[in-house]
Amino acid sequence: MAQVKVLCLYALFLTLTALFITGVNSAVTFTMVNKCQQTIWPGLLSNSGIAPLSTTGFVLQKGESKTINVPTSWGGRFWARTHCTEDSTGKFTCATGDCGSGKLECAGGNAAPPATLAEFTLDGSNGMDFFDVSLVDGYNLPMLVVPQGGTGNNCTSTGCVVDLNGACPSELKVMSVGGENVACKSACEAFRQDEYCCAGAYNNPTTCKPSSYSMLFKKACPSAYSFAYDDKTSTFTCVGANNYLITFCPSPNTSQKSSSSSGQNQEPEDNNNNNEPSTINNSMVYDGAWDISSASLTTCMHVVSSPAIAGAVALLTATFQLHHQLF
Repeated sequence: MAQVKVLCLYALFLTLTALFITGVNSAVTFTMVNKCQQTIWPGLLSNSGIAPLSTTGFVLQKGESKTINVPTSWGGRFWARTHCTEDSTGKFTCATGDCGSGKLECAGGNAAPPATLAEFTLDGSNGMDFFDVSLVDGYNLPMLVVPQGGTGNNCTSTGCVVDLNGACPSELKVMSVGGENVACKSACEAFRQDEYCCAGAYNNPTTCKPSSYSMLFKKACPSAYSFAYDDKTSTFTCVGANNYLITFCPSPNTSQKSSSSSGQNQEPEDNNNNNEPSTINNSMVYDGAWDISSASLTTCMHVVSSPAIAGAVALLTATFQLHHQLF
């Protein structure tokens, strides 16, 4: 019984500590996961007037992930570079998504189309985060963005989980030196016509209409941007999201778990049974971390309900609320 009480008290301490820390540190994180069958080199670009992040480019081997801390009011984009090489002089180049820096770090360079983009504006209008996955500049890899910890009617996952390279029309295909189909251009990139680029006389939502090419993208990936004015079905918003999970090459059978009544989203379910940690209410929970019987759980409830513990909980909660109000 004493051991169970210690476990209960320790769990309570961790929970309240995490709650307090969350209130103190409101920065957002982005977690990028590479589920592709190849190495990728994510690129990162901050919007104009916004300071660059701590890294603007790095390598992700197959199965690897990386988490990046981002200021609450950050805005910019992420994408994957593929088929990258470094020549004898040290110049770094990629077959798709190259940012032109000649190095692993993009250092302010943008993605050369075609590339699948994840775009974000954090803490925008009414304190909302705005985000989307865009195929306006073409497509090179499947991508899924899942907000975690946020709320809102439109706070849900978005992306393109379909391999569009195989279905790409021949006039839009991008081939590697080895003859592999590695990307699919947008019609704007391929034909350079105002009608496809929403430029000139077509630079407004009335005259800029989806083309047969953008409709091909839209049919395959309904929630992704397919042309410049594809806003209504492609822009998503969240309030209070603490992490955005960006998965490159998510499994085709990846599904979004049903949201809780509060509108929070959970990590996508991976049906490949690869022994990854499960999630409960957007928190990472490792299988086997707790092995407490129902009787022990009852004991936990009894421990928490004791006057001494109730007083400690009240004190910590009051401290947290005061700090939250002040800061």
